[in-house]
Amino acid sequence: MNELDERYSTAEEAIFDAFFLLLKEKPLEKITVADVIKKAGVVRSTFYNHYENIPALMSAAEDKTIKDIFSIMDSFHPRNDKDICDSYFLAICNYTKKNPFLANLLQSPRGDAFMEKAITMFHKYVTEVTHTTFPESNGGVAFSFFIAGSIGGTIGVLHKWTAENFETPTEEVADILSRMFMSGVLPYLSI
Repeated sequence: MNELDERYSTAEEAIFDAFFLLLKEKPLEKITVADVIKKAGVVRSTFYNHYENIPALMSAAEDKTIKDIFSIMDSFHPRNDKDICDSYFLAICNYTKKNPFLANLLQSPRGDAFMEKAITMFHKYVTEVTHTTFPESNGGVAFSFFIAGSIGGTIGVLHKWTAENFETPTEEVADILSRMFMSGVLPYLSI
């Protein structure tokens, strides 16, 4: 990476970090470009070199969030291994807890469009990975609905957890998700 690319990447990270911090302080509708550049320590032109406006930044934050979650998912290849499931769901819970953008979307009606986009992408991804990891699995309609239910269940648990402001310990929520997967999804992968 050359120096120019590195500065561009560093500024983008500073803008994201500032945006995420601001989401902890105030509602999305109240965040302005001035707020972001002040918190990020960048000039207005730097912001506009990266994003057209706050909605464009929000869209980029959605894409980054989905990319981060896919990165976590790439390391997850269950084979009746509770430790792998536990570590995967702990990583998802830690990511949700430290990403105020995702936590905010889980609680907000404006998160509907993000959730629809994410669920569609997750369903496609999980179906493809499952057929690669478990080639003997049945790829029928029921299997597709089962994957959708699993994704919905995970999002439902994370929604409840964010609604309670992360009151339940992270490890406990991860254990619940892991047990749901081990007893609910994993047995059906080889049907």
